[in-house]
Amino acid sequence: MSLAMEIGRIAEEKLGDAAPQLVTVAVDVGDSAGVEPSSLEFCLEAVFATPPFAGAKPHILRCSGDVLRVAYLEIDDGRPDD
Repeated sequence: MSLAMEIGRIAEEKLGDAAPQLVTVAVDVGDSAGVEPSSLEFCLEAVFATPPFAGAKPHILRCSGDVLRVAYLEIDDGRPDD
């Protein structure tokens, strides 16, 4: 759960005060990272069910090595031209 909360903190920091709607948070999880991807996904769903995330979805990207990083944030800025 602490990893999920830290990922949420990183996402919130990157969003800043602009307050766009967070849609997806993708996380690279390496096979040797010491993290169970399904457990992390479950914890991220719990974190993203609370404000300011309003139902954002986690997307776990499996990769090789000991990688654990936020890969990207997908946001909806409310502009109709996207």
